[in-house]
Amino acid sequence: MSSAPLGIFDSGVGGLTVVRAVQQLLPHEDIIYLGDTARLPYGSKSPQTIRQFADEDVRFLLGKHVKAIVVACNTATAHALPSLLAQYRTPIIGVIEPGVEAALAEPTTERVGIIATQGTIRSHAYQHALAQRRTGLIIHGQATPLLVPFIEENWIDHPAIRLVLDAYLQPLVDKGIDTLMLACTHYPLLIPVLRELLPAEVRLVDSATTCAEHLKRELTRLELLAPETQDGSLTIHLTDLSEQFEALARQFLKKSPGRIQRAVLE
Repeated sequence: MSSAPLGIFDSGVGGLTVVRAVQQLLPHEDIIYLGDTARLPYGSKSPQTIRQFADEDVRFLLGKHVKAIVVACNTATAHALPSLLAQYRTPIIGVIEPGVEAALAEPTTERVGIIATQGTIRSHAYQHALAQRRTGLIIHGQATPLLVPFIEENWIDHPAIRLVLDAYLQPLVDKGIDTLMLACTHYPLLIPVLRELLPAEVRLVDSATTCAEHLKRELTRLELLAPETQDGSLTIHLTDLSEQFEALARQFLKKSPGRIQRAVLE
């Protein structure tokens, strides 16, 4: 089983930041990525629909004989992970718990800001997980719905996104946050800009890096790490193909994504 591929899925291509982090940390792993681009965004759907979509995504990846699955979508993690864990024996991890663990790894963390899509903020998944693990935390959730369209337009260095970010971040800075959680897999692409806009003492926690680190610990514990003689590969499946998504895949991976295949979900 250790030679079998990893499965990673998201509602679109944002989860490719998780793929990139996993490739950097675990270069010997084969990865099969599923982006449900025909039905995005998940954040505007009902919890019941998100659970149905996530179940179909998992079934697709299990059909590829993966050894473990990463839910590289904050909305799907918030609404569907518990039911997936109850239904399947294959190891499945989400992006919320690793981020929360990383945020609280610093003992001095007291005031946490969270930026995410409206669906993730409304789910209160991060707020609940943080409060469960440490009493006395002051937590501020900020929905940032304009960021994903800017990122997907590759306007990361555009003056307009700096204005939008400043409007989103200033209330959190005014509340004295010491940690900012980037609770959307698109947002790691904004880290250079965020470091310029935020006070130097604010610590950034992104869901891509923390998820990759958590995955490595889990694979090590389960003795499922790929042999070091294996050259890791990436296969991308999207439920809707377009030139836009191919360009986005290149942007998120910082390299050519190779041939992208169309996925048909049952």
